[in-house]
Amino acid sequence: MVFSSLIFLYYFLPITILLYFIVPTILKNVVLFAASLVFYAWGEPVYIFLMLFSTVFDYANARLIDKFRHRKGIARTVFITSLTGSLGILGFFKYGGFVMDNLNHWFGLNVQMADLPLPVGISFYTFQTISYMVDVYRDRVPVQKNMLSFGLYVMMFPQLVAGPIVKYGDIAHQLSYRKVTLERFGEGAELFIRGLAKKVLLANNIGTLWTSVKAMPADEISVLSAWIGIIAFSFQIYFDFSGYSDMARGLGKMFGFDLMENFKYPYISKSITEFWRRWHISLGTWFREYVYIPLGGNRAGIMRQFINLLVVWFLTGLWHGASWNFVIWGLYFGLFIMMEKWFLLRWLQNSHAFVGHIYTILIVIVGWVFFEMKEISDAWTFIYTMFGFGSHNVTDTQSLYFLSTHWLLLLLMTACATPFAKQAVSYVRDKFHLAGNAAAVAMYVFLLLLSTAFLVNETYNPFLYFRF
Repeated sequence: MVFSSLIFLYYFLPITILLYFIVPTILKNVVLFAASLVFYAWGEPVYIFLMLFSTVFDYANARLIDKFRHRKGIARTVFITSLTGSLGILGFFKYGGFVMDNLNHWFGLNVQMADLPLPVGISFYTFQTISYMVDVYRDRVPVQKNMLSFGLYVMMFPQLVAGPIVKYGDIAHQLSYRKVTLERFGEGAELFIRGLAKKVLLANNIGTLWTSVKAMPADEISVLSAWIGIIAFSFQIYFDFSGYSDMARGLGKMFGFDLMENFKYPYISKSITEFWRRWHISLGTWFREYVYIPLGGNRAGIMRQFINLLVVWFLTGLWHGASWNFVIWGLYFGLFIMMEKWFLLRWLQNSHAFVGHIYTILIVIVGWVFFEMKEISDAWTFIYTMFGFGSHNVTDTQSLYFLSTHWLLLLLMTACATPFAKQAVSYVRDKFHLAGNAAAVAMYVFLLLLSTAFLVNETYNPFLYFRF
């Protein structure tokens, strides 16, 4: 089940909201936990047992660490067991086939592994349980003794399958004490509808353009078509993932939870460092706190810092998928961040902001080619086309058709990728008060109805980050 589906919007969510608000406070977590089980089991009923096992496994290990906190050897053994188990499950389902394929290739073997589907959301909920175990072991957060509350932390359906990655300490209090007011519910509903519109009206529509370009034979793609296509994908993945995150945060607010903001207009960045402070913030925060800083961060000299950065960006790429294109993508960004820490960032800060914007957008767009293309050779071929290498035409009738049919959508998405649209709504509300608020409410109702109309006949409705 996905948020941008009619069954979720008009059956699952209304029923869940109704039950949540009619039951007494003591049963609200029960309703959310049960709804989360139904939500996940809707598409993957078998893998719900895997998620339940991971939840119980880490709950029990955290209790043991707390119980034997003053016996360091036992606590450390339990902690290592927990990490090994969590990473082992993630590794088996997500990377087992990738590792075996490479071993077969390198050593001439012919070992076959069962082609198991990847459990949806396993990268997200595994990272949540790992962060909880690390924080309990370091005595940064109190152990959760209520099994239901811990289960809700891991499995809460708004952020279950595609984040944001929530640290236990950020919502520990909210699991037991939270209050939903009409104002907060309204804010959550607006945020959800905004995310839905991003996904359905923008990401889905521009995604069909990228699909058309990608399907073209490599030798028939013009330079302009290549740029139009990858710019379309750049918008698609942003509005797809940020739209999902907005919907998750909106749903959280509707049930009384404050989830962290995951995107802060990354395409307005003036450096790659800034871009990654604005893109998928919860993942960047996780790697900084649980990998980069424990490795030493920037405390042991520039060379050690560069090694730590390479490790982090290798793992960041690998987290996104069991494929070398993701590893190359991660190291690609790691290389630019290293150069920025070395000298490039100082130069950018002393240059006109426009230079930083153009540099960042170019680097990011080229990076998305490595992210999207499964074969590295295909990525290089596409990049060669983008920069006019080979016998490709600069423009052709196909590229001009793409441009003439999508220029308005591309212009709209450019505006929506900046704070402009949100600031415009806020201005109208502040300037015209009651009339402005009424106009904003009418706009959100219109966006919900328009999104519904698109979903009725929609055949292209993927969530790109569900595969991670």
